Amino acid sequence: MTSAPTQPAVSSHDNRIRSVQRRTLAVLSATQIVGGVGVAVGLALSSVVVDELSGSTVISGFAGTATVLGAALLALPTAKAAGRGGRRMGLALAYAAALLGCALSVAAITIRNWPLLLAGLVLVGGGSAGNLAARYSATDLSPRGHAGRHLSLVVWAATVGSVAGPNLARPADQIGMDAGLVEKAGPFAFAALAFALALLIIMVGLRPDPLKLARERDGAAPVPATGRRTVRRAWRTLRDTPMARRALVMIAVSHTAMVSVMSMTPVKLHHDGSNLDVIGLVISLHIAGMYVMSPVVGWLADKAGTVPVLLGGMALLLGAAVLAGTAGHSVWQVTTALVLLGLGWSCGLVAGSALVSESVAVEGRTAVQGLSDLLMNICGATGTVAAGAIVDRLSYGTLGLVVGVMVAVAGLWLAATHRRTA
Repeated sequence: MTSAPTQPAVSSHDNRIRSVQRRTLAVLSATQIVGGVGVAVGLALSSVVVDELSGSTVISGFAGTATVLGAALLALPTAKAAGRGGRRMGLALAYAAALLGCALSVAAITIRNWPLLLAGLVLVGGGSAGNLAARYSATDLSPRGHAGRHLSLVVWAATVGSVAGPNLARPADQIGMDAGLVEKAGPFAFAALAFALALLIIMVGLRPDPLKLARERDGAAPVPATGRRTVRRAWRTLRDTPMARRALVMIAVSHTAMVSVMSMTPVKLHHDGSNLDVIGLVISLHIAGMYVMSPVVGWLADKAGTVPVLLGGMALLLGAAVLAGTAGHSVWQVTTALVLLGLGWSCGLVAGSALVSESVAVEGRTAVQGLSDLLMNICGATGTVAAGAIVDRLSYGTLGLVVGVMVAVAGLWLAATHRRTA
């Protein structure tokens, strides 16, 4: 009688890693929900408030730009803090900056000072920087081949905050006025409370720190570096890691394509005669496309491979650009295009981020991840400005053509370079 083959023993260290990873995912997901509410509720009325305080529609457009700029500016400091002191320190820096920005915004609205409000909104961008960095924090202790799934769970959690936040703006405003704040200061005070809670969850819950534990496991040391050295280290790592280089390009292209088309779609629908309810529904379905299916995207990235999912994302973005560019006055075609746009973005972000995490060693990971978020936000801001100019001088259809060409070129480049190294 033959005995059954024995299963390989699982060490107590492996069990500890798995336990910490489960706790890490729960903490990061909770932080994403709370931080997402803070970002969404704080930004829901930001352009309106800047418009009222400045008396200029042009200046009001800088409200969104300020937060994107803040997310870009805080990406590297967040990565630097994580490189030195672990993920807890990096995320704490981002959410603390957002908390300070909300306090400045409340003060600015109270004294009716729009330049101070824009400065506050730059710091509020730290909330977005923290939420973006959280997705990478989810992969530090992921087993090989599970980064996509773990990362996508944290991305999916952002759905709650993104959807609930704007709907809380008006109740928060009323509560703020009842508490003695001036009109429209309440949402920023509420956002400050949300970021304070996110900061508390991170500082209390993210223990042990996943990045520190990953370094202990892999025998890597912390990397003390200035911001400039962080960038140089990231570029050196990218030079020696072609897969990470491709991942960063795909993340940047996906984000640029998404924000370019999405930012101009409400304007296009408004000019076509659609009311605010229709515009709101289209954008809501787009946001659902961005986040709701992210766990499926993460599972596919782990099972089928990150590059095939990235190529699939490029195909979805190309389809979205074609549909949007040829929609004419068809609201349903525009809606379909926006849903595909969100799905394509999800493929690019989830699969691209997973590829970055799995292709870069733990000691160089935070620098490359910080550079990735910096480039992503810069490309997003540039895409928004360029899209506005294209639609203003040419047409929404031309914007679809330009985005389609950009996505097609990026997809062909990824397929060609991957085939050469496969």
